[in-house]
Amino acid sequence: MTRIRYSVIIPAYQAERTIGPCVRALDEQTVPRDQYEIIVVDDGSTDRTADVARQAGADRVLTIPHSGPSAARNAGVDVAQGEIVLFADADCEPWPDWLERMTAPFADPAVMGAKGVYRTRQRALIARLVQLEYEFRYDRMARLASIDFIDTYAAAYRRELFLRYGGFATDIPIPSVEDIDFSFRLARAGHRLVFVPDARVWHTHPSTLGAYLARKARYGFWRGLLYLWHPEKRQGDTHTDPALKKQFALLALTVLFLAAGLFWPPLFLGAGGALLAFLWTTLPFVRWAWARDRAVALAWPGVTFLRGLCQGAGLALGLAYHRLFRQKVLSKPISSRAPAGQKPEPGL
Repeated sequence: MTRIRYSVIIPAYQAERTIGPCVRALDEQTVPRDQYEIIVVDDGSTDRTADVARQAGADRVLTIPHSGPSAARNAGVDVAQGEIVLFADADCEPWPDWLERMTAPFADPAVMGAKGVYRTRQRALIARLVQLEYEFRYDRMARLASIDFIDTYAAAYRRELFLRYGGFATDIPIPSVEDIDFSFRLARAGHRLVFVPDARVWHTHPSTLGAYLARKARYGFWRGLLYLWHPEKRQGDTHTDPALKKQFALLALTVLFLAAGLFWPPLFLGAGGALLAFLWTTLPFVRWAWARDRAVALAWPGVTFLRGLCQGAGLALGLAYHRLFRQKVLSKPISSRAPAGQKPEPGL
């Protein structure tokens, strides 16, 4: 009997529309089918998510009370048989060689985690912009021997290590930064995580400006909690564009000078200078994107301005809210679900 080497875990909530293509894509990988299992964790859905997952070819479908994606992923790992556990999202379709590519780095015993990439078939301008925004960051990560940032749309870890560190924090109720927190903790402990640029999943990105900005604002809000857990990461990580911090600061100066200019008009010049400096920070991406998609390159400065306002406001609100109202969460940056007899890693 062939031993299960890999376990692919997909948390799913109200995902009857997308879980079928996801599971079918996983069912047709280049890795022999008897070497891996597909585990779908239905996170308390009220639609046909579980039935669709079974019909599509999932080996196991767990149903748990609605608890959020972290709890669902952790539940999947608890029953997984593979030495390597992989994660994909219910709205992703892994490419046929995704599993093979994602697991290849683990031939090196020093590698403890791996991260893949998004691709999209969409042609809407904002969706193309989102894709190039990711690819700009991927280009930077591809030059690094190790990374500290793994998100779970395409992720893999050694199961023993995952359990040793208690899994994903369950204190975050929606998909946001729980996966990044986990990779930050592993990197801080000295474990090697790697980027796998040819491990690809199809994804449907936001296709309207409103949806894109709402996502950035929400992400900024939960980043506030992440930075309170990992204050050293305020200086940067291997995924986030280093220009983003400068853009937040320059936008804050622009708003400050505009407000002050209402009382002393010469300060409007300061607002203009800060805005010009902000636009200067967008030029590296514009130059990079010009040969790939000129419409995206031209739209980037304006979209980035709005993104900076929304994400910066979300970050400021998140820092304030989590600091003032979530002291219990701040004192416990991982879930209490560490294996029996093992003390969870202390917080910062």
